[in-house]
Amino acid sequence: MARLLIVHHTPSPGMQDLFESVCSGAENDEIEGVEVTARAALAATASDVLAADAVLLGTPANIGYMSGALKHFFDGVYYPCLNDTTGLPYGLYVHGNNDTAGAVRAVEQITKGMGWERVRPPAEIIGEVGRDARDACWELGAFMALAALGET
Repeated sequence: MARLLIVHHTPSPGMQDLFESVCSGAENDEIEGVEVTARAALAATASDVLAADAVLLGTPANIGYMSGALKHFFDGVYYPCLNDTTGLPYGLYVHGNNDTAGAVRAVEQITKGMGWERVRPPAEIIGEVGRDARDACWELGAFMALAALGET
């Protein structure tokens, strides 16, 4: 069975909506053979990453950067996973009140250093979380489940 790991920092109702949408997309009935595991960024470990066939990251944009919780995740997994996860497919969703560019850039710099492969452009949500944002995150979750299966 393929494994999709969702690592998220979900401190607000808007981020909760996005998280639920990516999970719903990843776990939809049309995609079989994927085990979806969600871990809060402060609880996710190197073992979680090493067991994954794809990773989906979720973070708010905080003062032009990813959340401290997601940075903590990367600090904990960087060296233990560096040599064994090259080529790991990943996706990203980010929510910000007025900008997401700094958070996206920071995540992309770290994942590039780890040798991970972004398989879809990030879902960048600015302002109120509405239907379009939820739909984009649902699609991202489904796409990443397929990536875990090697079907993208």
